Amino acid sequence: MRNGNRGSVGARLAGGALPLALALVLGGCSLLGGGPKEAATIYAPDPRIQADPSWPQVGWQLSIGHPAAARMVDSLRIAVRPTPGELQVYKGANWAKTPSEQLQDTLLRALEDSGKIPAVGRQGSGIAANYKLILDLRRYEADYAGDAVPAATIEVNAKLLHAPGNDIVGSRTFLQAVPAGATDVGSVADAFSQALGRVGGEIAGWALSAGDAHEQSGSHPAK
Repeated sequence: MRNGNRGSVGARLAGGALPLALALVLGGCSLLGGGPKEAATIYAPDPRIQADPSWPQVGWQLSIGHPAAARMVDSLRIAVRPTPGELQVYKGANWAKTPSEQLQDTLLRALEDSGKIPAVGRQGSGIAANYKLILDLRRYEADYAGDAVPAATIEVNAKLLHAPGNDIVGSRTFLQAVPAGATDVGSVADAFSQALGRVGGEIAGWALSAGDAHEQSGSHPAK
């Protein structure tokens, strides 16, 4: 999608409210109005995160909750913001998984492959987790922000909770904006893969460090 072509599905954000019809369009329809539907190209960002040697080796277990996100953020449609007050989706392009699933999968694999933690799993998987990672996915969109090409923009708030009392050990907001190499959807999807890898690495390293610092403080030793 080029900056001057906004003709697929779009809506102006006014007063923080969006009509229900728009939410339904973003949830399922590929075209707004008449005409034949086009087959969508499916994009599946799959970043591989190399563990940072500075990440601490920990002896506790972690569960990762499914990220919370607004429906406009957590859609299979690929969101693009041509101007600050306007949000659209790319025509004929979908994610293979929702942004929240992409984020959770990326973090789970990064921590599993790091060798820095005995066990990590999705919340509800049955592992006896000493800590819980709670995520709020705030943004997952291609944002032009006045530039000629959009930047894949991902914003996540992460909270680390200590079980069993769910005391908050730490909270931090992470933001990555990776410029695409061009305006086509394929280039934008590549930028999202880079942004997802960066934000996933930052969150994984922070969670290990925050939990380790909590353990070192002696306040609540892992069980």
